[in-house]
Amino acid sequence: MNEVDAVIARRLDSGVPLVAQVSRYIISAGGKRLRPALLLLISAALGCRSDQRFNLAAVVEFIHTATLLHDDVVDESTLRRGRATANESFGNPASVLVGDFLYSRAFQMMLDAGDMRVMAILADATNVIAEGEVLQLMNMHDASLDEAGYLRVIRSKTAKLFEASARLGAVLAKAPPALEEACAGYGQAMGTAFQVIDDVLDYDGDAHEMGKNLGDDLREGKATLPLIAAMERGTAQQRDTIRTAIENGAVDQLDAIVSIVRETGALEVTRAAAAAEAQRAIDCARQLPVNSYAEGLVQLAAQLLQRRN
Repeated sequence: MNEVDAVIARRLDSGVPLVAQVSRYIISAGGKRLRPALLLLISAALGCRSDQRFNLAAVVEFIHTATLLHDDVVDESTLRRGRATANESFGNPASVLVGDFLYSRAFQMMLDAGDMRVMAILADATNVIAEGEVLQLMNMHDASLDEAGYLRVIRSKTAKLFEASARLGAVLAKAPPALEEACAGYGQAMGTAFQVIDDVLDYDGDAHEMGKNLGDDLREGKATLPLIAAMERGTAQQRDTIRTAIENGAVDQLDAIVSIVRETGALEVTRAAAAAEAQRAIDCARQLPVNSYAEGLVQLAAQLLQRRN
């Protein structure tokens, strides 16, 4: 990861000062670096020691960071990772344009791999992520969204880059097709579980620990799995309360909605969905050669369910 951070710092250089300033602002905020970590762990588990793993790990982090910059503008977010978002600090135009810079810089870096397969995986992932963003936008304030519709969004918007990161590790290692698919399956399951737990924490987390405002999803009119499960299990009055809040993007009833989510057992339902995805990831990781890196992938999936931020 130190090597990846060195690549990130080197490739953020730009002759335009504001580009480097905004890019460094959001990347220096830290984050979990899960997508680069997946690529490194899988390539190492499969015996790959190519320096390209550091370059491509930086590429996926750049793509992820670009999506964050654009997301915060679309969602009008003000807090991420415990501090003001880039759009709050530098304005929407700078955030959008620097996000574009990071996307294009990522594609420049992809060329270093000299592998059309790598290009195809990342180009496809970037396109699917954009589709997921638009799909989520279409679903805003739609209280009729069901679990299948919810999963379709997060498997496009969030899990696709996890999947691509894991697949790239296998491609770098020249893994056979079946093993590559197991790695991609691990990434998709991990990405899905990560987002489901993230949605749990919006109703069962601590704002200080999470580094973002609780209730942001509701304010944006997002029908996430905790709300979907609560509406399925709640009384008519409870359903109406949640439906009205989603349709209006209102947080004035947030405390009441948190109580409904907890009383109906919706958090347990949602955590069980995340646990099923984590188990799917573990099953995929068990198909890799037995070594400390593969065991690290298993532990990562198991610990995901315990995250509080």
